[in-house]
Amino acid sequence: MGQNFKMVAKTLFGFEDLLANELKQLGALNIVKGMRMVSFEGDNGFMYKANLACRTAIKILKPIYLFTAINEEELYQGIRKMDWSQYLSVDQTLALDATVFSDYFNHSKYVALKVKDAIVDQFRDNTGVRPSVDTDSPDLRINIHIHQDEVTVSLDSSGNSLHQRGYRLSTNIAPINEVLAAGLLLLSGWDGQSHFLDPMCGSGTILVEAAMIACNIPCNLNRAEFAFERWSDWDKDLFLLIRDSLLKKTREFNYTIQGYDIESSAIRKAQENIENANLEEYIHVSQKDFFETEKKVEGPLHIVFNPPYDERISIETEDFYEDIGNVLKQHYAGTKAWFITANLEGLKYVGLKPSVKIKVMNGNLEARLVKYEMYAGSKKQSGKI
Repeated sequence: MGQNFKMVAKTLFGFEDLLANELKQLGALNIVKGMRMVSFEGDNGFMYKANLACRTAIKILKPIYLFTAINEEELYQGIRKMDWSQYLSVDQTLALDATVFSDYFNHSKYVALKVKDAIVDQFRDNTGVRPSVDTDSPDLRINIHIHQDEVTVSLDSSGNSLHQRGYRLSTNIAPINEVLAAGLLLLSGWDGQSHFLDPMCGSGTILVEAAMIACNIPCNLNRAEFAFERWSDWDKDLFLLIRDSLLKKTREFNYTIQGYDIESSAIRKAQENIENANLEEYIHVSQKDFFETEKKVEGPLHIVFNPPYDERISIETEDFYEDIGNVLKQHYAGTKAWFITANLEGLKYVGLKPSVKIKVMNGNLEARLVKYEMYAGSKKQSGKI
């Protein structure tokens, strides 16, 4: 379809393996994992595909220039050496993002300002007119990454973070990030081959991501726009071809996806988001207190949920986590139950030993994704010793 080039997909801490596997399944070449990122190669069509389908990617960047700088003048001159008319016209707008890990530069906003100055000065000197900055809806998003003296200039093909899928218009007090939700589901081994429950579903993010994984629906199908749609080489026909080819790979789902929440307002918001994602056929939500429920389905049940952490929602830690353990133990036999919490103290009160514990980050909070296996009968009877 076109010439391959290097790209970088950014992700959350601990999701590098998941993202590398997603890219491999989609057909990426020369995949290399880094810290919170995975580099790979592909053509324009693959760039479109990665933006549409990578559940654990936050951004897909296209590096276009690399140079070294140890001070602001070298940074400015390095940017000035590029021919920015290849990527931007004087009547278009731009926005800059910068990430800095350097002994020479210590302020990302100042770096972004110097890069902006170099770009607009080049246009002003060449044409007498300078392009404008638009941080909300620019025609070109530029990403600057500085590691010590190494400066990487990239085009941001995604635009707004890819966690902004386009379906979640209603949220609760502490909504979980869509990329985080998808990553937790993939870490839990969710593949759509059993019934599913989120017993504290809030605005429904985990439910929607679970349904999209189960049906192999591209996660960013509902997104309004990607940044690459404003690039000069934007190929709408190719994009539609890629999108349609992904949609042909969706699959049937023959189980149930259920969500509970104690708050009626949360259920209303979840229902709205489920409808926005066109997934009401697969997901059913109802107002219930998890602590007064029991397993309702035959066969294996996969549970993933995000209980309150006592950061923004007040809970009595000891009683709350003890109740989680009691309900799982007494009413949810034959279940694999996973939940994420940043309340590491609370885990002590669950009263069950987790079979898996994975460090993840929820925003700036260090958290754990834990798994509890509720066997039907004893471990010995179920073949687990």
